Amino acid sequence: MTEKNTQRERAMSLLEREGMARLSEFKKEGITAATLARMRDQGLVRQLSRGLYQLPDAAGDANHTLAVAAKLVPKGVVCLVSALAFHELTDTIPRNIWMAIGPKDRSPARTQPPLRIVRFGEKVLHTGIEEHRIEGVTVRIYGVAKTVVDLFRYRQSAGIRYKNSSGINLALEGLREALRRRKATPAEIAEYANKGGIWKVVQPYLEAMTANG
Repeated sequence: MTEKNTQRERAMSLLEREGMARLSEFKKEGITAATLARMRDQGLVRQLSRGLYQLPDAAGDANHTLAVAAKLVPKGVVCLVSALAFHELTDTIPRNIWMAIGPKDRSPARTQPPLRIVRFGEKVLHTGIEEHRIEGVTVRIYGVAKTVVDLFRYRQSAGIRYKNSSGINLALEGLREALRRRKATPAEIAEYANKGGIWKVVQPYLEAMTANG
C-alpha cells in the first residue's frame, strides 16, 4: 500500500467519522493538502469552503450551512437571526449565518457561506448554549429563551456595537412566537434578561404578551 493510498484512506475515514473536516484536522492525521487537492480533483471529496471538505455523497440537511459555519468558526455559537430561524420562530431567511464569538477571538476571513460575526461579552457568550448534531458536526446554537433576549440586546440601529443589529421587529416576533408555541417560558426569558442586564427593556413587552394568560 502506498503512502498516498494510506493518506486517502485516512482522509475518507475522517470524513465518514466527522461529517466534515478542516485542513488542520487532516494535517493532524498526517494527510497533506496535496493529497486533498488530488482527491478533490478526482471527485472523492467535495470542497465546501476554503480548507473545509466533505464526502461528495454526504446526505444534505436543511441546516447544512450551520454545520459549515460551525467548522469554519470552532469557537463560535449560532446566534440572533440564524438561531431564531433554526428554532423555526421566524419566516425570515437570513442571507448570512450569524455567529457570536468572544471579544478577543479571531474573526474569520471571507468565507462561503458568508458569515455575520457579532462579538458577545464573556458574561453572555457562554450561557444558553445547546449542541445539535447536523451532518455529523456538533453545532453550538443558543436556545430559544437566550436567542430572544439576545435579539433585544441587539435591537438598536445606531452605534458601533450595534452596526449589525437585526432590529426590534425580529426581537418582538421571536418573543411572540416563542411564547405562543411554548418553546420558552416567561420565567426562562426573564432569567436571561436579568443575566444580560436588559430586564427593564424586555419586561414591558413580556408582561404585555402574557397579560391575557
